[in-house]
Amino acid sequence: MKKITLLFLIVFTQTIFSATKITETEKLAATCKVWGFLKYYHPNVAKGDFNWDNQLLEILPKVEKAQTKEEFSLLLENWIDNLGTVKEIAPIIAPKDAEYFDKNFDLSWFNNKAFSKKLSKKLKFIEQNRFQGEHFYISGVENVGNVYLKNESNAHPDFTDKNSKLRMIFMYWNLVEYFFPDKYLMDQKWDTTLEKIIPLAIQAENQDDFYLAMRKLVSRIDDSHTEFYTYPSSATHKPKRYFPADGKIIDEKLVVTEILGDSLAQADDIKIGDVITKINDKTIKDIISENRDLICASNEPKYLEKLVDKILLSNSDIVNVEFLKNGQYITKTMTWSDYHDSHRNEFKKGAKKKKEKFKLLENNIGYVDMGIIKIKNIPDMIEALKDTKAIVFDMRNYPNETFEPIANFINPQEKKFAIYTRPDLSYPGRFKWSGGTSIGFDNKDYYKGKVIVLLDEKSQSQAEWTAMCFQTCGHTTIVGSQTAGADGNVSEFDFAGFHTLFSGIGVFYPDKRETQRIGITPDIEVKQTIKGIQEGRDEVLDRALVFIESGK
Repeated sequence: MKKITLLFLIVFTQTIFSATKITETEKLAATCKVWGFLKYYHPNVAKGDFNWDNQLLEILPKVEKAQTKEEFSLLLENWIDNLGTVKEIAPIIAPKDAEYFDKNFDLSWFNNKAFSKKLSKKLKFIEQNRFQGEHFYISGVENVGNVYLKNESNAHPDFTDKNSKLRMIFMYWNLVEYFFPDKYLMDQKWDTTLEKIIPLAIQAENQDDFYLAMRKLVSRIDDSHTEFYTYPSSATHKPKRYFPADGKIIDEKLVVTEILGDSLAQADDIKIGDVITKINDKTIKDIISENRDLICASNEPKYLEKLVDKILLSNSDIVNVEFLKNGQYITKTMTWSDYHDSHRNEFKKGAKKKKEKFKLLENNIGYVDMGIIKIKNIPDMIEALKDTKAIVFDMRNYPNETFEPIANFINPQEKKFAIYTRPDLSYPGRFKWSGGTSIGFDNKDYYKGKVIVLLDEKSQSQAEWTAMCFQTCGHTTIVGSQTAGADGNVSEFDFAGFHTLFSGIGVFYPDKRETQRIGITPDIEVKQTIKGIQEGRDEVLDRALVFIESGK
């Protein structure tokens, strides 16, 4: 009996002990959440009474020493108490016309198993009596909705100091947590991302390692608008080397679609339709796999499009490229050029100048290149194409804000085509439905032919929004493939070591159908093929022309 009692006491003691222990990652993730919450909610912090970065740097060493849940909770309780009194002002009444969008909003972490009941109650009280003035650290663009930072330190962290690195991770994580409109659509929960990135940030020993960890953090928000640009130090900066053409990934191969440097391409016999299977002995399939946590995209087509730029860029002069030609694998040792982006852009600008802004195709069908036509060209376009039986608006590009005059031309009446969610700075983390955008007017002379819109993964943001606008006319057909899935404006953030951005508002159809990550769904799905590119055919346009003639 004594042995049984002793065994019970040992098991009971071990159970209690294990229940109160807390891991370093658990402590740091919880600290990140509390620090960010207080930054935007506590009246004395949100109005700027404290140097909030210094507060974090001071408490993190104490967090490290806390060994149990009780010690950790008491530490945070005392921290909050030292911030001063929070006056009870509840209830805070929401405006009568406010309609909240709450898929993003979740403060259930107040009940974290690492928190005492007393700490959880303190956090809830602060939420209920949250700051209601002009924020010290964040602001919104009036009538737009996206946010920008204020009074935020943009300095490099000290890469030798664990806590300095964590400050940057915590700052960005909370920025997304409270102000990214599409957080609820991430593949991986944002909490999980935080837990996974903390050890990587701690292990980073230098600038490159740390910003690699940051890149992995940023990539997990799954937003095609999002980029992460680092500013290299002059000591490590090397000129980039480029493949002399652009391409598209199809069937885990990279197909040349456009020559960007004629003489350079001729030197290595590079032609449109050439199929690349390896770069420096790595298959395109392997490159696709190993970059998934480094590139941020809303969906797979946009990820592959972004990846092309990375593949066709090198830090080395000499690059081994394997081609598949006529059923044979041929490896070329190429010298890639250091010609700058400006040269590539000059080529693209030159190519655009050669293209027609609009034209009349066979069988009385109009065609408009939305990437180059401008507002000043619209009256001439309308006059030339108003009597056609169909107009194809090619939007596999980025339009020049020409949506309004064209939509007014094709619409018989005014109609709303988009509604939005915008952050509520009086209740950080919550978003509100706000208004919407309408187009058109009572127009008896509207265009009565078929309206065709061509889209693909290059169709992003304004292109997607413009396509939504054109869909209101009731006789629009979308032909092509999945778009980038990143509509609306962007919020941008600039730091000493990097620049990044994300979608600033949520964009929906008037019936509240989502566009983020999904993009604009084609009525007729058609994708380019390797064979089509090699034969010089535009398969998307060809399919649109078939539909115009047959209705199928």
